[in-house]
Amino acid sequence: MGTFSIWHWLIVLAIVVVVFGTKKLRNLGSDLGGAVKGFKDGMKDGGTAPAPEEPAKPAAQVANQSAATVDDKNTIDVQARPKS
Repeated sequence: MGTFSIWHWLIVLAIVVVVFGTKKLRNLGSDLGGAVKGFKDGMKDGGTAPAPEEPAKPAAQVANQSAATVDDKNTIDVQARPKS
């Protein structure tokens, strides 16, 4: 009673296949594999030392700059639009 036999696991597997279908299970497997691959690639890339950052500017200096004069390659100019 403590452990399940192979027959119990086969019955559970058959019920899962009937409930979810093989297509959903195949998609789930490929999505999970892609996520694991992406995680491994991220861990490889994360091993390099990060680039040193600029020291933070005081809030007074940041407040005095206007958006038009800021020339930062990391800044993205966007315009919000209402949902339609």
